[in-house]
Amino acid sequence: MVGARAERAERAERRPGRGGGLLDRVVAGIPLESSPLTHVAELPERVAAHTDWPAWAAPPLIEKLTDSGVPRPWAHQAAAAELAWSGGHVVIATGTASGKSLAYQLPVLSRLLADPKATALYLSPTKALGADQLRAVKELDLPGVRPAAFDGDTPLVERDWVRAHARWIFTNPDMIHRGILPGHQRWGAFFRRLSYVVIDECHSYRGLFGSHVALLLRRLRRIAARYGANPTFVLASATVADPAASATRLTGLPCTGVTEDASPAGPRTIALWEPPLLDALAGENGAPVRRSAGAEAARIMADLVLAGARTLAFVRSRRGAELTAMAARRHLADVDLDSAARVAAYRGGYLPEERRALETALSTGDLLAVATTNALELGVDIAGLDAVLIAGYPGTLASFWQQAGRAGRDGQGALVVFVANDDPLDTYLVHHPEAMLSRPVEATVLDPANPYVLAPQLACAAAEQPLTEDCLPAFGGEAARQVIDQLVAEGHLRRRPAGWYWSDVRPPHSGVDIRGSGGDKISVVEADSGRLLGTVDPDSACAVVHPGALYLHQGQSYVVDELDLDNHLALVHAETPDWSTMASTTVEISVLSTLAERRFPAVASSPGAAGAAGVTVCLGEVEVTAQVVGYLRRRPSGEVIDRVPLDLPAQSLPTRAVWYTISAELLRSSAPGGAGLDPARIPGALHAAEHAAIGLLPLFATCDRWDIGGVSTAQHADTGEATVFVHDGHPGGAGFADRGYAAVVPWLAATREAIAACECPAGCPSCVQSPKCGNGNEPLDKAGAVAVLDAVLGVLPHDVPAPATPISGIVPS
Repeated sequence: MVGARAERAERAERRPGRGGGLLDRVVAGIPLESSPLTHVAELPERVAAHTDWPAWAAPPLIEKLTDSGVPRPWAHQAAAAELAWSGGHVVIATGTASGKSLAYQLPVLSRLLADPKATALYLSPTKALGADQLRAVKELDLPGVRPAAFDGDTPLVERDWVRAHARWIFTNPDMIHRGILPGHQRWGAFFRRLSYVVIDECHSYRGLFGSHVALLLRRLRRIAARYGANPTFVLASATVADPAASATRLTGLPCTGVTEDASPAGPRTIALWEPPLLDALAGENGAPVRRSAGAEAARIMADLVLAGARTLAFVRSRRGAELTAMAARRHLADVDLDSAARVAAYRGGYLPEERRALETALSTGDLLAVATTNALELGVDIAGLDAVLIAGYPGTLASFWQQAGRAGRDGQGALVVFVANDDPLDTYLVHHPEAMLSRPVEATVLDPANPYVLAPQLACAAAEQPLTEDCLPAFGGEAARQVIDQLVAEGHLRRRPAGWYWSDVRPPHSGVDIRGSGGDKISVVEADSGRLLGTVDPDSACAVVHPGALYLHQGQSYVVDELDLDNHLALVHAETPDWSTMASTTVEISVLSTLAERRFPAVASSPGAAGAAGVTVCLGEVEVTAQVVGYLRRRPSGEVIDRVPLDLPAQSLPTRAVWYTISAELLRSSAPGGAGLDPARIPGALHAAEHAAIGLLPLFATCDRWDIGGVSTAQHADTGEATVFVHDGHPGGAGFADRGYAAVVPWLAATREAIAACECPAGCPSCVQSPKCGNGNEPLDKAGAVAVLDAVLGVLPHDVPAPATPISGIVPS
């Protein structure tokens, strides 16, 4: 492996272009034999294809766009705008910085200028993106358009003006759900003239959140129809598989896709980077430890800042973004204090005024480098970036290319560095570059038929306007009827000849969190001063702000003194320890029902006879009981200091899971095709296979490792056999287990390859150790996991088909 690294590094010396030059600067001084580079690819320049302005485009708009530096549209912009102007629902799915905004600005603003009473609605998944798009429209300064924001940051004194006078409202799904639809009577004039609904970055609506938004859009269409409007939907998306089908599932309307990208793009150098092993340190159970992706990204960021390169580093977590920015500033402080002051973190959970100040500093160039979560992945126009660092796989290829596309947004050459986390998926990707750079992007996964989503959405719909037989098909037909019957039986709805009515005086909207956080957020408060620092979702509170947890905010560190779940409060004090914390969780699982099952005998004794017991693959409904039982304290190097026990309440989660069982005969048999394991090794082998399978599922489902969980046992009470479960982390499921069931053979094959290819002797975070294992990553048997997966894959036919009828309406990619 070392020789291969040196050969790759030698071939990559003196790379061409701006991106290659920056990469040479970053790797300067690193010996070839220890180069962290595992692969370097050069993406060529793309030449623009322009076309003329549409004949219907409003002359004042064309004049303003021309004055702002857009003399002619690109071909894909004009094609999407033409479809939208003619009344067709359209999704434009092209690369980052391809000018998707103009594709909807053209028809929307032309309509608003042609009809002085027409209105439009814009939805974005993040406030930062909405604010950026609103700023762009305001800068056009078109008479009578009156664009305005209506979100959680809009002062109460301004909301009445927006409702009465604004014609293009920029908001988000949360505000549509909580602030507009419940009181739609006050918005009657706006809805009556509603011409367009723009849904920006629609690929981000996936999983549980996407399922909620899909039903929310059906509620929105229903209310618009009540006032006589039938708006045209225009969606903008990153490059995804079959964007037209994804947009159709999201909106419930037939959508046409525009996918041919005619925008220019400068050449980009893409480097895959595996941080080195830390020889002097060991992790849990003596496992080898690599330098963390965040620490490596901080060092690379500091080098790029010193080279004068405008840099954005995407980090997987809020805490990680804070730590990366802090580490980069420390590196720079020893060399150039002025440069250190131009590095910051940006993440969700900041107060509105903090977010706005950071966004302004980014736009003006006062900040040279920013470590961020995916809060800045979506569309915010930060021109002139020289480099993008991606610290850890962002969960989907769509997100990877979206983040990578932020580099070189003005058409110049740029550098993209993917820095691998110390986990199975990232390790697999840096050693299998084709899985990242050559594989088609995924389709989005959402399941509007999930009863845990459908029930609260139908309750909200009934409170807005009584449900009728005519509206049931839009909400899922028979699935909606079953949920309505349940809501009637529970007393939430009343059946009347005209339809189903909400039975309570208070509307249900405030109790329905469409992002799936499960209730009121936990406020993080500094105990001494009473100052509100931020908020945390209740589902993650036990893991993030448990007593003793390290909490980071704006570069300052705090330690949690108390977590009061009943009062939604976490009290903290300022402290700067030399360690971080990571929660450990125990999980139990029970099978509620099996929805699909495929049996694969190990051996057929004779033609027509039943085969010997082998492997069974199942998809079903389960109940997961999880409890945070303690936490690890780690030094920045990854070294574990100690494990601290906790006594926090258990949480129950009804969801969906994919699981496979293995017969005792197959596990113990030493004959060809058997795993050949002694009974004492079986728990560790299954546990290691489970951890690696969780890590690799995001290759086959549009999920994040933290969206899913798993359990393994040598004999499960409900199956009677050795079983490995991988379950969705959201109530009712989010479609991820369904994808695993449909792609079980390639998924487990990649899992086996990731374990076997790892250089460690007995298991490490790059293959079978999990950062959230409640058992302290014990027992784990790396070689046993390979033996188990070899036995399973030896039984499963490699042409095993996906289910003929997709479960829950989910279409396998």
